[in-house]
Amino acid sequence: MESASILRYLEGKTILVTGGTGFLGMVFLEKILRVQPDVKKIYLLLRSSDTKSATKRMNNEIIGKELFRVLREKCGADFQSFISEKVVALPGDVTSENLGIKELKQREQMCSEIEIIFNCAATTNFDERYDIALDVNTFGVLHAMNFAKKCLKLEMFLHVSTAYVCGERGGHLLEDSSSIDEMVKEMTKFDFEAVEKKLVKEKLNELKAQDASQEVITNTMKDFGIERAKVYGWPNTYVFTKAMGEIFLGRLKETLPLVIIRPTVVTSTYKEPFPGWIQGFRTIDSVIASYYKGKLPCLLIDPMIVFDMIPVDMVVNSIIAAMAVNANKYSGIIYHIGTSLRNPIKFCDIHDIVFKYCTENPWINQDGTIVKAGKLTMFKTMASFHMYMQIRYMLPLQGLRLVNMAFGQYFQELYVNYDRKLRLVMRLVELYKPYMLFKGIFDDTNSEELQRKTIESYKDAEMFKFDPKCIDWEDYISKTHVPGLRKHVMLKK
Repeated sequence: MESASILRYLEGKTILVTGGTGFLGMVFLEKILRVQPDVKKIYLLLRSSDTKSATKRMNNEIIGKELFRVLREKCGADFQSFISEKVVALPGDVTSENLGIKELKQREQMCSEIEIIFNCAATTNFDERYDIALDVNTFGVLHAMNFAKKCLKLEMFLHVSTAYVCGERGGHLLEDSSSIDEMVKEMTKFDFEAVEKKLVKEKLNELKAQDASQEVITNTMKDFGIERAKVYGWPNTYVFTKAMGEIFLGRLKETLPLVIIRPTVVTSTYKEPFPGWIQGFRTIDSVIASYYKGKLPCLLIDPMIVFDMIPVDMVVNSIIAAMAVNANKYSGIIYHIGTSLRNPIKFCDIHDIVFKYCTENPWINQDGTIVKAGKLTMFKTMASFHMYMQIRYMLPLQGLRLVNMAFGQYFQELYVNYDRKLRLVMRLVELYKPYMLFKGIFDDTNSEELQRKTIESYKDAEMFKFDPKCIDWEDYISKTHVPGLRKHVMLKK
């Protein structure tokens, strides 16, 4: 009997993608179009007022990216017509009922055509405004799922979560709902959606009554998100609202053919469509970039922790493989996509590789000065980090405050700027602390089984490889990731 083919599975399929302007969404779209040009149609849900502005946004923010260079070269003069034939820029929003698709005829057509839904719409800011994070990461999942239930030919609803829905739990973390089961039990006692929506509404009304500025509203709602996350036992707004999204999926999936992908920290492309492509700063990248530019003398991190990161094209390959393997199955299986179990790397090793790269390829400032990389001072506890900051920065700040008072507020602007920067640093440290001191290792038994099934059952499995054991960390970090970060993000800032 002839082996099955993932490419054949994708042939003639109609797919809905939410979160198409995000890192994962873009790499997924590019891969499908490049390897299976005979896909029937891909609907891209984009926040826009109408089709014209959605199309413009697609061309500017997605198709126009360098990521599509290989596909553009492959298609040549036919590139634009190929995109127009295969991709539908759809104005809508996951925060609204029916995904914000206003025309009934359009919705009916989609519900009669769509076979796969790839739901990766998310706001990934750790301290996003609570109202926004809830709308997108939690209730957006509800809207996507309700829409999926109306799709008559649906074979797969694949939802992208995050491995860090585990919160600050350590140890061996399983590919199941155990980290959120306690919350699931708690939520049977009250209506989470009604309670949190009511609190958000009250808080916004309170700010409106105070005639608060937009900046005050934003900062207050950010703080409110962290506060609510901690009430429920999560360290920040992002992982809390993503966990709540998973809970709603589990409770309301019914007979949906559901798969949940939980990637760890997603980094630049390993191989496809070319090595090193990345969009914006991911979690680890802001640290690398600041260090590279000589602006990061110290960091709160345990150098011996295993830092789990995975290239984005491997995540996308796992997603496509999971779609093919689990089509029309109702297991609700969860996959961790990461490296901490099968190919771990410690932060101290990442630091040594980056230090070597920065020494051999120093950053040059706009004025021509060369930045000399120094060894990073690392603090393993919040207490030791606070003590360092107290001596190095907070005491001089207090001295500046006294001098400012003595000189009749002459140094007020300097003092305010210094104070604001210090507060921002401490806020960021508090936000990132759960990850810089994270002690968990993500089990990937399900993912290993997915790889085994893919290799055994599909003749084109090599095109969708996502084995973390094949990554040579020194080679990837020094020859792919940091050069890619420099080229695609740092030099474009």
